[in-house]
Formats: sequence, structure tokens, C-alpha cells
Amino acid sequence: MKPVKPVNPMTQPEAAARLRGLYAITPEDPLLPRLSTLVEAALQGGVRLLQYRNKTAPAPLRRAQAAEMLRLCHAHDALLIINDDLPLALELNADGVHLGRDDHGADIAVARAALGPGKILGISCYADPARAAAAAQAGASYVAFGSLYPSPTKPQAPPAPLALLGEARRCGLPVAAIGGITLDNAPATIAAGADMLAVISDLFDAADITARARAYRALFTSFHSQRGSHESQ
Repeated sequence: MKPVKPVNPMTQPEAAARLRGLYAITPEDPLLPRLSTLVEAALQGGVRLLQYRNKTAPAPLRRAQAAEMLRLCHAHDALLIINDDLPLALELNADGVHLGRDDHGADIAVARAALGPGKILGISCYADPARAAAAAQAGASYVAFGSLYPSPTKPQAPPAPLALLGEARRCGLPVAAIGGITLDNAPATIAAGADMLAVISDLFDAADITARARAYRALFTSFHSQRGSHESQ
């Protein structure tokens, strides 16, 4: 299978401008048709940033799923980020990669050099603002903090205080909040400084995924509209 070419190659500032809103992360579903149905429903609800994440799938399935996610994303003018696997992101010519402390290709500067300037590089910073500052210096596109709330996906993840999001903005990069995000706690999380809300369970376990994605999108629209009104007064 040939790599999928991105619809619109981006400069780094253009990529940063799209790092806002709901950041959907795929559930670990071994069935590609079912995963495609779930993801397409989210994209129809306005998701424009998707992370493909499957820590347990064998390599052939990961590649097949990631390639299909990339096709779906580009059909909906959305971006696909590959979790944990820089070689796979490069092979598929995905829109970017997200790396944790111990992930494959976790050296941030090396990953940026391999990706080039026009791709997205996200870095997990857990509860460590110093890691965010270092990531910014090494060429990251955004930084992620969490778990902000108890997470069904990572129940053992150490907690990160909500106030950390505002501190993290000092690094000059968009900030993603992750871990236990729901529609109920999303407004407080956005107000605390999150540019993106990384969501798995509350989105993909919803009875109506498309409606849930639209509800998250409306939260961001409402928040930024209200902030704009206050700033103009």
C-alpha cells in the first residue's frame, strides 16, 4: 500500500492554528469496520483532529487501521496524529505524531527532524511544566497534560492539577488536556487554559457520537465568543 499524501501540506504556523477544540482519540477496537464507523460519526460531528491510538494491536492491524483513519480524516478535512509510533507516521505520511516519555522515537528533537517543519508533533508532559518548556525548545507543536480527572482508559495515571494548564501556556504552545474529560467538566477545563480537549470514552461511548462531538464543538464556540465579548469591553 502506498503512503497516503496529505490533502493540504501545512507550514508549522498553519498546523498550530488548527490545534484547537475537540481532540478525538480512538478507542482500542480490534475490528476495523467498527472503528471506522465510530470515527466517521465523530468526524461528521465536526471533529477536525483525531489521534489514532492502539497500544495492543499487532503491527499489521495498526498499519491497516491507521491508513484507514488517515483516509477518513482527509475526506472530512481533518488531521490524523499517530500515537506512539514515529516510523508508522512517517510511512503513512500522516499529519503528525504524538509521543510520550517512553514511546518509539521519543527523542523530541530527533522526531522533529524526521517529521520536517510542516507536521504536527505532540508531546505528553504529564504534570511536568519543565518538560513542556523543553518540548517547545526542541520543536514540539503542542503539549498535553493529564490525567486531569480519573480516567477509565488510564486508571493508574498520576493526577495533574487543573491549575497546571494555565502555567503550561507560558511555553508558548497550544495545550491539550487529557484524562477523564467529559461534557460536565469540559467548561472548567477550557476556562483553566486548555486549547484542546483530548477525549476517548466520553465521545466514543456516547449513544450518539455525532451529537456528542457537536456538543463539544459548541462549548468551544461559546467560550471563545464570550471571551471575545469580554475583551472588547
